[in-house]
Amino acid sequence: MSSKSYPAGLGQTLIKIYLGVFFVVLFAPILIMVAAAFNAYPSPSITMWQGFTLKWFVAAFNDARIMTGLYNSLLIACGVIALAIPLGIAGALLLTRLESRANGFLYTVLVAPIMIPGIVLGGTSMIFWRDAFGVDAGLFTAMMAQSSFIASYCLLLFMARLSRQDRSLDEAAADLGATPFFTFRKVTLPFLAPTIGTAAVLAFLQSIENFPTTFFSIGPDYTLVTEIASRMRFGLSPMINAIGVIFIAVTILASLVWAMGQMRAKRRAGAG
Repeated sequence: MSSKSYPAGLGQTLIKIYLGVFFVVLFAPILIMVAAAFNAYPSPSITMWQGFTLKWFVAAFNDARIMTGLYNSLLIACGVIALAIPLGIAGALLLTRLESRANGFLYTVLVAPIMIPGIVLGGTSMIFWRDAFGVDAGLFTAMMAQSSFIASYCLLLFMARLSRQDRSLDEAAADLGATPFFTFRKVTLPFLAPTIGTAAVLAFLQSIENFPTTFFSIGPDYTLVTEIASRMRFGLSPMINAIGVIFIAVTILASLVWAMGQMRAKRRAGAG
């Protein structure tokens, strides 16, 4: 059998074409959204260009419901972080420290909320807090509903971190007379510190962008995401594009600050 011969460099050319198409499909919608946010045309468009403007950004900051929704989103996100981080740490410690046949069952139970649809989580959380404790649907029920599955993401992060911990440090602390709480505070918690920061960022982002769970548990209140979704029924506005541009800018700025911090930490470690 004769083998077919291909031109030299054909494989690399095809890979470059594939990567080019991939990045175009990935970033083209974002670039179009950004451009439409600066277009004076009353509907999001880049083909019907009527001139550069910043009025949609001003309109977003002057919109009372948008600002209230943003405040509610940030409030819920902070509450989710405060709940999801301790719950995730507790679950990870339980699964990594408890040597039992029930570990598999406990792992399934603690991670299962990730697989449950947001509609189910939101609706059942709202019904539970209303019927069991008389709490009306609102920001609190949305916070609890989001925490029920975001804590599972945090748990997985902490389990991955704890799997790399040297358990001999805990044993040495116990031999020296340290209590379990003292060992956790002085040994385990500092070891988990980088992951706590990562889990907090993950919980914040998951909370801010969540729609289905929030929508079915928040009742008459609203967040930024649910407010934007409700306005979609009446047509798109470039103000929504402007909000997206602000979020992209904040994300990029936060990433740059984090990268600079990492570089400084490496330089200090190298100098030390």
